Parts: sequence; structure tokens; C-alpha cells
Amino acid sequence: MNFTLTPKAARFISRMMRFDGGPGAGFRLSVSPGGCSGLSAEFGVEAAPREKDAVVEVDGIRFFLPAESRLLLDQVTIDFAETATNTGFVFLDPKQKACGCATESPLVQLA
Repeated sequence: MNFTLTPKAARFISRMMRFDGGPGAGFRLSVSPGGCSGLSAEFGVEAAPREKDAVVEVDGIRFFLPAESRLLLDQVTIDFAETATNTGFVFLDPKQKACGCATESPLVQLA
């Protein structure tokens, strides 16, 4: 499995880890098909991986990834956008075809 983080995404995740994580904690990223970007996500800092999660380290960040997420994140670049109207992850997937909806960016908003 191969995915990359932009510096903005790495900074955001590292900040979450610093405030919410402790020793052994990781960033759980559960990705599923959906949305304009082709992906939607649930995420958060967790103390330990769940059963069947893979532990993957990218740019010094420990990720806890369920099986489906590992498949969907292959070759994806994870970015983070912060604008006046939207804040969230942007999944840039070279395998994803353009969608016909009216939104301009594949933004997964923070809850």
C-alpha cells in the first residue's frame, strides 16, 4: 500500500496527534467510496489499533487503517485545505475519473 501526505496534511495530523495522542497512539483513517472526490472519510486519534487494522507509518505518523482503507488509499495523495468556507482533507486519486457535480474540489469536511 502506497499513499502520500502533503506537508499541510502532515501538519494537521501531527497537531491532532500532539493534542489527543499519547504513547502508542495513532491516526485512524477509515476511508470508503463516496462523495465527489470518490472517497469519504472518518478519522481521529486512537490509543491503539482496532482488531484487523494495519499499522502503517508515513512521514513519521502512525496510521491505523482498516482493510478497505488500505485498498482505497493506494496511490492517493492526502492534502488538507483550509479556506474561509471549507476545511478538511482532500484526496487526490490519479485513478479517479472526474465527476459531473458542481463542486470544484474533492473536499472531505471536518465534522
